[in-house]
Amino acid sequence: MIQFLDLKKINAPYETAFQEKLKSVLENGWYILGNEVKTFENNFAHYCGAKNCIGVGNGFDALVLIFKGYIQLGKLQKGDEVIVPANTYIASILAILEADLVPVLVEPKLETYNLNPNLILEKITSKTKAILVVHLYGQLAEMDRINEIAIQNNLIVVEDAAQAHGTIRNQKSEIKNLQSSAAYSFYPGKNLGALGDGGAVVTNDSELAKVIQSLRNYGSEAKYQNEFIGLNSRLDEIQAAFLNVKLPHLDAENAIRKAIATRYLSEIKNDKITLPAPSLRGTKQSHVFHLFVIRTENREQLQQYLLDNGIQTMIHYPIPPHKQKAFSPETSGWNHLSFPITEKIHNEVLSLPISPVLTKEEVDFVVSILNQY
Repeated sequence: MIQFLDLKKINAPYETAFQEKLKSVLENGWYILGNEVKTFENNFAHYCGAKNCIGVGNGFDALVLIFKGYIQLGKLQKGDEVIVPANTYIASILAILEADLVPVLVEPKLETYNLNPNLILEKITSKTKAILVVHLYGQLAEMDRINEIAIQNNLIVVEDAAQAHGTIRNQKSEIKNLQSSAAYSFYPGKNLGALGDGGAVVTNDSELAKVIQSLRNYGSEAKYQNEFIGLNSRLDEIQAAFLNVKLPHLDAENAIRKAIATRYLSEIKNDKITLPAPSLRGTKQSHVFHLFVIRTENREQLQQYLLDNGIQTMIHYPIPPHKQKAFSPETSGWNHLSFPITEKIHNEVLSLPISPVLTKEEVDFVVSILNQY
């Protein structure tokens, strides 16, 4: 069986280094916001080309803390509208709601699955104060155009980079704009994954970074002195230690993902399968292929066919956020809304195995089986 994602195999090369790091943390006796967290924050900020990185409990909290930080700074107010892709993972939308802001769903482009800049303008009202951009599946959204719209309309840009480690690095539109911040997740299955939950906020806005540093720790900068109503969301010292081991290898692992994606794009030839947009072929930094997502009208049939042939796949994601029970008429009333492109995507997408430990022979087999479908 070709596993969709073999985390044990992915982490196996780091086992000795992990054990050494764990021993070091135990011997040091400092378990919360210690040297490993500080080191990772410095390393990841440098990797992203940013001034500030704040380690937090998970990617969801990273988004919530960005929004709460902007509220504390007076740049957002509770009840403000935030534009967000309709086809994102529900966590993006839940983070907006958790900060007492109002999500406004906007359709993506079918070709890229990312937010359609042309449709943003149609949704902007006097209440719109921010855009939450999601680099879905690891592909950079159209940031130049989105930032242009944001500047013209005095909107804050927040980037959900939970699937995009390495995507926005060295990009012209990266977070060199002080109006922008990015939220990362280090969930084990991410391109840069911990061995448990973890997340980070990356920003050039030092004022925002300072507020978030307090908010993640009960709103306290000095012990027992609470300036804000905060929460407990701190990157674990041991997880930071593991991330410090893995970060130097991220670019090499992303390169393997891209090489596999290049093979899929050039070798899978089946009229029943829609591959990622041709414009993605040959790209370097604009897509790190956290997921390689195809589309087909008979998804369940194709998924079962692959499973029968020993290939495990996943669906990211089977139900659009606006159709979730959580957003029934008794809550937000979104269930009645229609987003045809989003619904088509959620009904047709299927994620193929792609990881740094997938072998040439396994890729050969996946391609061969798909071409026979």
